[in-house]
Amino acid sequence: MAANFLHVGFSGYVDANSIIAVLSPDSAPVRRMIREAEAANQLIHMTYGRKTKAVIVHNSGHLTLAALQPDTIVRRWRDQQAEETR
Repeated sequence: MAANFLHVGFSGYVDANSIIAVLSPDSAPVRRMIREAEAANQLIHMTYGRKTKAVIVHNSGHLTLAALQPDTIVRRWRDQQAEETR
């Protein structure tokens, strides 16, 4: 399967085929996931110095931190999926 990249803001792209979930970083369990991923060297910062507003969970166990709202990322992903099926 070819890589299908999704724009997550500020010139950052992730493989859309590997996304399992897009979460808000506000809850304690998600913050714990971030700490554990950082300790395991599986955390990718794509905030470019801005506040983290979304956490993208990949099927490889990696987490990507993004500065866009989760709703915005999901909307872009859905739009991209709809465009591909045309």
